Amino acid sequence: MVTTIDDLVDRAREGVHRPGPEEALRAQRAGALLVDIRPAAQRAAEGEIPDTLIIERNVLEWRLDPTGSHRIPEATGYDLEVVVVCSEGYASSLAAASLRELGLHRATDLDGGFVAWAAAGLPTRQGGARGGAQGSHQEDRREDRQEDPRQG
Repeated sequence: MVTTIDDLVDRAREGVHRPGPEEALRAQRAGALLVDIRPAAQRAAEGEIPDTLIIERNVLEWRLDPTGSHRIPEATGYDLEVVVVCSEGYASSLAAASLRELGLHRATDLDGGFVAWAAAGLPTRQGGARGGAQGSHQEDRREDRQEDPRQG
């Protein structure tokens, strides 16, 4: 039997609550990690959500595995609430499912992605901004070593 990408996305979303923009903002303010997995060029073109942890998709699991040797300091345990953000909410569904497989049982994704966030009129900033974003230091450290996603 052939599985399509639509099948994979549907399975990734099955039984999972996907917060909309306003709920994701409330979760972020209450301590959830909003994690933007979009590539730098896409963030530069579309914009960014302030105070979002930027971890590009190719290294996501290595950075958020609480027991991994290449985890980031924010990866404090399996009960961590993580809301993954992509452009429109498709790649983020697959990424959140992968995090749940790692044991991060509260991982989900933003329904509608960055596009829905911006359309809701919630705070955004020009993409590629470095000043003050939680996690932007992580991106700076990674950029020169992206060939090996396990590099920390």
